[in-house]
This record gives sequence, structure tokens and C-alpha cells, in this order.
Amino acid sequence: MADSPGFPRRVYGVGDAPDARFSLANERTYLAWTRTALALFAAGVGLEALDAPVHPTLRLIVAVLFSGLGIVAGVSGLVGWLRAERALRLGTPLPGPRVGILVTVGVVVGMVLVVVGMLV
Repeated sequence: MADSPGFPRRVYGVGDAPDARFSLANERTYLAWTRTALALFAAGVGLEALDAPVHPTLRLIVAVLFSGLGIVAGVSGLVGWLRAERALRLGTPLPGPRVGILVTVGVVVGMVLVVVGMLV
């Protein structure tokens, strides 16, 4: 239990080590959120850096939106990993997603704004 040298103590310092397959699946989910965060942030930076053919005001709004969603996705991935790993160790139900819908809605809104900006 507490003999695990991992970070952080509030996760690894409780309960019993779960089946490694579950911890590895949780880690893959965390890494997927990290990739998503990086892609969103890159999309935001890319819109501005490449001077995409979108109305300048909408381009800036969407660039900030995508960059912000990237930050949210990155933090959410870490928090989700911590919550799920702790639940696995304690044998409690896994927590539900918290910001997946927010990120999805934000991405769809951003894409619609880009299309509108290309037509204006």
C-alpha cells in the first residue's frame, strides 16, 4: 500500500494496488487527454501563426478558444487520472467525466466560427 514510491502520495498512499491492466488503461486515457490538449493548443496557435483565411476577429476568438480548451483538457486529464487511480486503489466506483462535454461543445463552436469566418 504505502510502500509504492509513486507520485502523488494522496493517490498511491491509499488502498491496494489494482490490477496493472486497469492502471495502464487509466494511464492511456490520461495520455489521450494530453494529446488532445496539445492538438487543441496547436490548433489555436496555428490559426494565428499561419494567418488562416478567416475573418481576423473570428480567427483570434477561435485561436484563444482552442488554446484555452487545450489548457482545460490538459488539466482535466491529470485530474481525471488522479481521481480514477485513487478510485481503483480504494475499490470505489470510477468517477464520471467532468469536462468532456465542455471540450466537445467548445470544439464544435470553434469549428462553426472558423467556417463562418471563412465565409465572411
